[in-house]
Amino acid sequence: MSKTRGTEAESPAEHIADRHDLIRVHGARVNNLKDVSVEIPKRRLTVFTGVSGSGKSSLVFDTIAAESQRMINETYSAFVQGFMPTMARPEADLLEGLTTAIIVDQERLGANPRSTVGTVTDANAMLRLLFSRLGQPHIGPPNAFSFNVPSVKAAGAITVERGDGAKAEKVTFSRAGGMCPRCEGRGSVSDIDLRRLVDDSKSLREGAITIPGYKADGWSVRFIINTGYFDPDKPVRDYTDQERHDLFFREPVKIKVDNANLTYEGLVPRVKKSFLSKDKEAMQPHIRAFVERAVTFTSCPDCGGTRLAEAARSSKIKGINIADACAMQISDLSDWVRALDEPSVAPLLATLQGTLDSFVEIGLGYLSLDRPSGTLSGGEAQRTKLIRHLGSALTDVTYVFDEPTIGLHPHDIQRMNELLQRLRDKGNTVLVVEHKPETIAIADHVVDLGPGAGTAGGTVCYEGSVEDLRGSDTLTGRHLDDRAVIKETVRKPSGALEIRGANAHNLQDVDVDIPLGVLCVVTGVAGSGKSSLINGSVSGRDGVITVDQAPIRGSRRSNPATYTGLLDPIRKAFAKANGVQASLFSANSEGACPACNGAGVIYTELGFMDGVTTTCEDCEGKRFEASVLDYHLGGRDISEVLAMSVAEAEEFFGSGDARTPAAHKILAQMDAVGLGYLKLGQPLTTLSGGERQRLKLATHMGEKGGVYILDEPTTGLHLADVEQLLAMLDRLVDSGKSVIVIEHHQAVMAHADWIIDLGPGAGHDGGKVVFEGTPADLVAARSTLTGEHLAEYVGR
Repeated sequence: MSKTRGTEAESPAEHIADRHDLIRVHGARVNNLKDVSVEIPKRRLTVFTGVSGSGKSSLVFDTIAAESQRMINETYSAFVQGFMPTMARPEADLLEGLTTAIIVDQERLGANPRSTVGTVTDANAMLRLLFSRLGQPHIGPPNAFSFNVPSVKAAGAITVERGDGAKAEKVTFSRAGGMCPRCEGRGSVSDIDLRRLVDDSKSLREGAITIPGYKADGWSVRFIINTGYFDPDKPVRDYTDQERHDLFFREPVKIKVDNANLTYEGLVPRVKKSFLSKDKEAMQPHIRAFVERAVTFTSCPDCGGTRLAEAARSSKIKGINIADACAMQISDLSDWVRALDEPSVAPLLATLQGTLDSFVEIGLGYLSLDRPSGTLSGGEAQRTKLIRHLGSALTDVTYVFDEPTIGLHPHDIQRMNELLQRLRDKGNTVLVVEHKPETIAIADHVVDLGPGAGTAGGTVCYEGSVEDLRGSDTLTGRHLDDRAVIKETVRKPSGALEIRGANAHNLQDVDVDIPLGVLCVVTGVAGSGKSSLINGSVSGRDGVITVDQAPIRGSRRSNPATYTGLLDPIRKAFAKANGVQASLFSANSEGACPACNGAGVIYTELGFMDGVTTTCEDCEGKRFEASVLDYHLGGRDISEVLAMSVAEAEEFFGSGDARTPAAHKILAQMDAVGLGYLKLGQPLTTLSGGERQRLKLATHMGEKGGVYILDEPTTGLHLADVEQLLAMLDRLVDSGKSVIVIEHHQAVMAHADWIIDLGPGAGHDGGKVVFEGTPADLVAARSTLTGEHLAEYVGR
């Protein structure tokens, strides 16, 4: 039976459902947004621009994406919502036309020591299934190839109820797991240097224990003294063998201290539980420094660092075991999988092949599946998250990206642009927060926020096409076509750092001299070996200060004043001026408002519904007890000082009654990196990625060191701010420092005194120095990908 299709009218009226082609935001007031109203076209690529801190993330992530995810969560039952993170309703008058939002941000992937590139992308799960089906000899189900599953055996009696009564039967149980029993699936074993745990010339009362958190007058040390095992006034080097065993290795034992039942154990097992159970990348800087000093990590001798038990490594497919497969460069593994012709597992091979091809397509073919996920950069992590969306059949979805070009060489940015356009062409709405002009250029629609940062931003300066943006009088429009010029003269080096035979990761016995006393830029495509060369051979040397991209971790109570150490001299200045204790001027200590415990807000938990945050009525959001606000310095109380911007505070503490040189020095460093607009008491959780990195840079600028290593300092910087960054780098070099910058931004390359270019490709196609010399020589030679793109950038 056939159906006849009716003929449509020549000019059909628009269906009412087709009119919803805009995302409308009215009156958005999240963070620094000032009643922002925008209309964003659906199924188009919209780029949000503006200086760092202008409100881009507040509009895109904290308003549009947050409300979309909150409304999706509300479709689940109250029981399910109880297990999901609660999301507050964004402060806005109207949000309509929203679609399902998928956020692809720069948050680092979990730094769990058991997490790898293979586990976070499900490629490992497919490989385990493949080896359990095809591997010879056959050793068991997929769990037998998992380094997170231990092998277990058990035996015992069970009672079986039958019609004629209960009967006891003996049963045995076994489960084959792939975990290496020695390293427990971590791939490395640790050894602790006891000399780094204590200063044996001191007694416990004098502060012999040098582990972070063990202060001589703190509870941890008082507890050890109260055990009665030690003479608290005897130097540790005079301890008997039994006392040394009790201090370092004692197994957990129950003891009574001050009528409380507590458990005491030696320092070594305590350090292993407190520090070694976490990944180093997730630790706070001072704890990570202690672990790097006190603990040596070596590859597990039993599994060779593969994390897998011997049985899992014995099963092979065409001479390759699962450890070999995970250690391959993904582009090579993709070729190996493609060569497998096994009809019995054809659907599995097709899915695995698609995942591996996505890695290659997105520019991550140089990774391996056994790479720990915590070692990926923010850009690599973002592109890894994007993999699962490339082949998705979903359409009419809103994809939200946070600077997807971070960590990408100009050669790779074109590929990322094509991926963004492909997502859009499938009928999706693509929202991108971006600074790079190459990505702004492909936008269908541009929303420019500003005009400044912090309180000077939060308004929409421009909406429209890229062409009209160029003609607009906005900061972004004026700087969109900015191009740095090659320096006519370069500084002469005062010496050199020698690197010989560097072979970390993909480096191929690299010999190179890094000039000192100049601005040296290390560049090359993503995965060429830049970080391996600098972090593996230069970081850690005496006098070298490294400012990497590791994220700042902080709660709502953390702010720029606490993170930089600025609050300490401020509190001491207040205490000295008023003759009281410095702890009164801390919202986390004695001076805290008792009603809100120094938070400034009262948070009411409503179960599965949105929590409600209200300003504390007692302190009116000032966070301090009323009596503390009676104390003044230079006519201001502590809450008024924390409400100042960095620029205001720099002037305030620079002269007059409030003159505090220690505070002024830190504030000057913060202003020098372009954070003059930040409020001293602004929660760290409200800072953008670029602001956090520059805050970290400001804290390191005060350290004593001759060599600074900066890892992509242009991350999160607006085109107009790059010039300010270059001026700051010049000031560092002119003050006698040596600056080594790992960077892709052509403006920084053009401004360098010396360039070291690695390549020619990524992974095993890289790892070599392909050029050393001045930017002018690199442009003239055009012998590398970097040279070609830099020449095009400067117009030569």
